[in-house]
Amino acid sequence: MDLKDIQNLIKFVAKSGASEVKLETEDVKITIKTGSDDKQETTTYVQQIPVSTPVAQAAAPAAQAAPVETQAAAQPAEDSKYITIKSPIIGTLYRKPSPDKPVFVEVGQTIKEGDVLCIIEAMKLFNEIESEVSGKIVKVLVDDSSPVEFDQPLFLVDPS
Repeated sequence: MDLKDIQNLIKFVAKSGASEVKLETEDVKITIKTGSDDKQETTTYVQQIPVSTPVAQAAAPAAQAAPVETQAAAQPAEDSKYITIKSPIIGTLYRKPSPDKPVFVEVGQTIKEGDVLCIIEAMKLFNEIESEVSGKIVKVLVDDSSPVEFDQPLFLVDPS
């Protein structure tokens, strides 16, 4: 994670109204605390987590990662004809309106603008995510009841 990503995260958290956000990856731990709206104060802690791997082990995963990268690079070329619907907020994604109801959309289903695709719960509020495009759902990229990040791809839609 570079400095620009951290700055964008700080700006997003400040706009969202969250009082505290913690993000932890393999090599970075970030805690962002915002004050009340009166103070407009933001405190950020960034901590680098040391990675200790022997040299022999570090070379082996790099060799294994190369084939995966070429496969991942080939997939976006195939998916480029599709429109990606991304998460507008951070939260928990639910594909169903309630546990006993069917999912909002299935793969192969035709959707139109304004159709509800899923619900994202953020800070105890349930936000319906509506489609901004018409087309056919090609792929669902997230599981039900899973956490999602801002701008994370959720669905692939074939607009034709």
